[in-house]
Amino acid sequence: MAKFLKGNELNSELEKIFETAESQIILISPYIQLHERYKSSLLTKLDDPNMEIILLFGKNEDDLSKSMKQEDFDFFKQFPNVEIRYEKRLHAKYYANEKKALLSSMNLYGYSQNNNIEVGVLMESSIKGAFTGDNELDKNSWEYFSTVLRQSELLFEKKPVFEKKNLLSSYRYVESEIEKDILSDFFENENQNKTFKRKEPTNIINKVSDKSSGFCIRTGKQIPFNLEKPMAIDAYKMWGKYKDTDYLEKYCHFSGELSHGKTSVNKPILSQNWKKAQEKNSF
Repeated sequence: MAKFLKGNELNSELEKIFETAESQIILISPYIQLHERYKSSLLTKLDDPNMEIILLFGKNEDDLSKSMKQEDFDFFKQFPNVEIRYEKRLHAKYYANEKKALLSSMNLYGYSQNNNIEVGVLMESSIKGAFTGDNELDKNSWEYFSTVLRQSELLFEKKPVFEKKNLLSSYRYVESEIEKDILSDFFENENQNKTFKRKEPTNIINKVSDKSSGFCIRTGKQIPFNLEKPMAIDAYKMWGKYKDTDYLEKYCHFSGELSHGKTSVNKPILSQNWKKAQEKNSF
């Protein structure tokens, strides 16, 4: 189901996407300068380590601070489960949780929200839509932006660490560990040259056709395809603390797409990709 939005209704629905999220929030915008109303909505998730926040920004390769201010970086890095990514070609704006998404003209930038004429299309999947085809726009846009995220550069990553209380109980959140941080040095060193080189995006989709190619089910990094070892070395070391083969992971080992917790070491490939994986890798 798709719904056209403008004005206050557009701002209201974006807030709802943040507030009603249960496991994941995606924010894709070239410019990041959060309005206080959106900060307030996001802060409702501050104490939830199971809430994954993925932020992608872009433009201004010569000076990233023109696209994201330090105060906004400091705001996001306080969350227990967050990724911040960069794509220099980014112009699109897309905001989503696990149930609905907003494709919009509006940046996450205070001026845009207060002064510009902005519009958006709200997409929400439903059981009925699965039969009528109304979910196709949501599905197609999500698949496209999943590829954009995979091809972007990871600048900051902070992940939660869990442990079991006992053999019969659920997991308990212990702490969050920063696994990668390029942005802190960038913002903290005021005298440095703010131009720093980054890798060019690679066409990950094409690389999937290579029989030996796979993806780490925790980080999404490209690794050799191996059902017995579907993780990169650094992710495996982290997983090795508890060695839970059923722990829910983030990516499909075969395609590299986000799995929304439907993969694990025991089940590293999404069910819809299993047949293609068998054909390409002969197992």
